[in-house]
Amino acid sequence: MTLAKGKGNPATGPDSAGHSILNTKFMDNVFVYVEIEGTEVKEVSQELLTKGRKLANELGVELHAVVCGTGIKDKVESQILPYGVDKLFVFDGDGLFPYTSAPHTDILVNLFKEEKPQICLMGATVIGRDLGPRVSSSLTSGLTADCTQLEIGTYDDKKSGKHYDGLLYQIRPAFGGNIVATIVNPDHRPQMATVRSGVMQKALYEGQARGEVAYPDVTKYVSKEAFVVKVLDRHVEAAKHNLKGSPIVVAGGYGVGSKEGFDTLFKLAKELHGEAGASRAAVDAGWADHDRQIGQTGVTVHPKVYIACGISGQIQHIAGMQDSGIIISINSDPDAPINRIADYVITGTVEEVVPKLIKYYKQNSK
Repeated sequence: MTLAKGKGNPATGPDSAGHSILNTKFMDNVFVYVEIEGTEVKEVSQELLTKGRKLANELGVELHAVVCGTGIKDKVESQILPYGVDKLFVFDGDGLFPYTSAPHTDILVNLFKEEKPQICLMGATVIGRDLGPRVSSSLTSGLTADCTQLEIGTYDDKKSGKHYDGLLYQIRPAFGGNIVATIVNPDHRPQMATVRSGVMQKALYEGQARGEVAYPDVTKYVSKEAFVVKVLDRHVEAAKHNLKGSPIVVAGGYGVGSKEGFDTLFKLAKELHGEAGASRAAVDAGWADHDRQIGQTGVTVHPKVYIACGISGQIQHIAGMQDSGIIISINSDPDAPINRIADYVITGTVEEVVPKLIKYYKQNSK
């Protein structure tokens, strides 16, 4: 495990062994920034609320959420509170939707100065990638992008002799996926992390949460100058496929060999009523569109069945599909890394195996 730490000067006190211990109690709750489209809460935010609830329970603190938009009062609460939110801040005002950088940054920075959260989670989306760095820079808190895991743990700074409890382990592949880095921020708050859609799994909270809702006055948090930029027109392109939500995914890597080889994978996916995906190497080769890329820099999927065709199994790709129900590997290399996590391995070329799968499926599915 590789630990990288930030800098700072927190309130500390000695333990029984004479080591300095960070007092994290002066930083309280876990916050999740909730993204919306109109009055519809984005799925990535519900995934983060689920994870945020688990982290809050482990730390013994509350889960708070903040949502900003126009005309959202009484329309978004029921989509957020069931995930175990103790307090929801609803900022409802003109100019908060569609998203622009300055008003949302002002809201979070000023709210966090009041609430002093110890953790803030955001989606690694277009909005999250714009908003997260602005907030962390304003609060000098630091941020880890594209995390694949979030855990609570301890950290010992051998140089200073300090011991830290209850830190957020922000885990993500680094150096081209050659290592998995665990990043900690001992001293600055909030500890901020962004997570891609699909990495965490959403689930309604079965326990008890306070469910308080606050409707702050937007003008007390946002300056008039923040509304200088206005969105005049907006176009949202509909999704071409349902790769993230498909129960069956047929994915191809560089071992497929050609764009024509990918056509065969699309045929198999169609027969199985699934979706076709690709590794980064296959996308870079021009054999599949970028929106079908699975992995650290693409989509994260959780299908019931994942068929990996000609995929070597680099850590970046595995990060995007390792939680699949059943993993089937088709590879000419019996020692391919993907085979180590596969439930079933078919040794052979994609050109040889996939047409047979299509043939036998047609014969036996009538």
